[in-house]
Amino acid sequence: MRLLLVHSLLFSFGLAQAAVTAYGPHVQSPFGTTTAASASYTGSASYDRTILQPPPPPSPPPPTQFDVDLQTGDVSGVSIQQQGSFFGFSIEFSVTTQVLGLNSSFLQVPFLNLMANLRQRGGSVRVRVGGNTQETATLVASTPDGAALEKDYAGITNPTATPPLVFTTEIIKMMAEISALTNVYWYMGVPFNDTQHWRLQIAEVGEAMLGNYLIGLQGGNEPDLYSRHGHRPDSYSPQDYKDEFGLLIDAMNADSNIPNKDLLIGPNLAGVWSPTDIWETGFATDFNQNLAALGVERYPTDNCYAQFGIGTPRSGQEMFPTFLTHQAGKTIVAEFPGAPAYAQSVGKPFIMSETNTASCGGFPGLSDSFGAALWGIDYALQLAYSNFSTVLFHVGGQSVYYNPFTPPVRNQSTYQQWTIGPVYYSALVVAEALGSSNIAQVLDLQANDGNDYTPGYAIYENGRPVRVALTNFVSDPSGDSDYTASISIGGTVPAQVQVKYLLAPSVSELYNFTWAGQTFGGPFSSDGRLNGTLDIQTIPCDQTNNVCQVKVPAPGFALVFLTNNALSESDQTSTMTFPTTAYTNLHGGPTITIDPSVLATSNGEKGFANALAGTSKGRQMSNALGFAQALPSLLGVIAGALMIGRLALMR
Repeated sequence: MRLLLVHSLLFSFGLAQAAVTAYGPHVQSPFGTTTAASASYTGSASYDRTILQPPPPPSPPPPTQFDVDLQTGDVSGVSIQQQGSFFGFSIEFSVTTQVLGLNSSFLQVPFLNLMANLRQRGGSVRVRVGGNTQETATLVASTPDGAALEKDYAGITNPTATPPLVFTTEIIKMMAEISALTNVYWYMGVPFNDTQHWRLQIAEVGEAMLGNYLIGLQGGNEPDLYSRHGHRPDSYSPQDYKDEFGLLIDAMNADSNIPNKDLLIGPNLAGVWSPTDIWETGFATDFNQNLAALGVERYPTDNCYAQFGIGTPRSGQEMFPTFLTHQAGKTIVAEFPGAPAYAQSVGKPFIMSETNTASCGGFPGLSDSFGAALWGIDYALQLAYSNFSTVLFHVGGQSVYYNPFTPPVRNQSTYQQWTIGPVYYSALVVAEALGSSNIAQVLDLQANDGNDYTPGYAIYENGRPVRVALTNFVSDPSGDSDYTASISIGGTVPAQVQVKYLLAPSVSELYNFTWAGQTFGGPFSSDGRLNGTLDIQTIPCDQTNNVCQVKVPAPGFALVFLTNNALSESDQTSTMTFPTTAYTNLHGGPTITIDPSVLATSNGEKGFANALAGTSKGRQMSNALGFAQALPSLLGVIAGALMIGRLALMR
């Protein structure tokens, strides 16, 4: 049966921007796209080559020279202290065996590398396993064919045709192995579809296997959409949700196999109800001792018409300019007036537990473009400045355009590697901008007199600016829209600053991105490690006039390191990653090659029922559990195993 994982918000007309996972023969039509090639493309959305026209430079153009005056000491308006793991990922439960690994003996090497990259920069990583499919997931002792996760197609009872999931403890054991290797902390979800017969095994086993690496359990995923999706009566209300949440707490309190009763996260709203609707029920105060965080989910828009013919027709070309502005992130924050402050008042972090460019899979040519990388940076930093504590960008299957990273499909997994999307570059940048000190505070500089095309942020530690993040959303190959920021600091500037650039020829570029001169390459080409020569620009400063002149290309992003310590926190030369024999000499023979035009239209939508993205033939001999932060030792184990046992981390 053909499996397509797409994210859609059915029955929504612009009010609730949420994501669900649907299964069936749905393919997005090339509504309004600007290239004829998109009309003939028949492969997976993840590898669509649609290229949009970049928006023209704005008229009037933004000033190309402006001052950035940084104060020191008790700076007004800075955010709460943020951790380097602020930017994380939300992985749809149904695709865990595609992204994480087949089981605890077959971990995905590229995923380990991608997490190791972020750990090196931010100290740790936060990942949610859940989403729409968490609601019907059932932990079982075993599955008929021995797989760690299976979909019960015979049990479909919902309008989105999402099959219930059954999974074994191998899923959670995989997560524990990954945590031991790369310091990933996890969010999961307790099934909320049967409030009379709670299935709490995911909490029991999760706490037992993950320990402190389990940092949250969602109670309900988008409950404000339950009635629209046929899961609750039309009269279902915020008070009804609170009452059911209370039943969950009662059940957990009565379960002696759940030692930690304070890991729940709610209300996880999609946007039909406002957070205030929930606060007014007493949810956050009555359940305070059981809550780890307050959470919401939000997409800035949707592309559901292209997928299901429902809602407002939108095209990527039409929507592209709305993402290339500082207002994009500010608009989402404005949907939660007072919510972060309220969360602080009750002693809880406020998290964005699922988001991305657009529900229903995103837009071809937009969600996978360089513009999306710039948008992701500014959006995440705006959330950090606005006192959210975490943002998790969603990872779906082959049929979405917005994936931060995508494994190859099964029929290509013996010779192809992963495809790294623009939002993963955003994650790298934000991790470096915040660093690993976990005391970073973010300030929106309202740079260039608040011009929306040239936003800037300062990152403070202990009352002193340590980094400056500068974005140029304008796409202009002439160079006329490049700008220079004149940075000054209360006291005096350093003799020089170091700058890393995120660059591409255009906001509509699909894969030709570089971060400090390095790249993950194009589709099917990455094992999760950056390639190329590291390029950190050193810019001398004028200490006499207390100014450092930093140029930012159009388009582009610059991260300015004001101190050597700030730079050393993100020194990727010491990153410990995981080698693999993927892609070459697979069975002792030459590298396999294939015509790219064949790949572009191959049947890439069969799912990953029993296989994962390929490296070398054989089995992994991994027993990483308990060896947290021991990457150098792990590399020695892997190297030895490769010599004596044709080691592979998946086949």
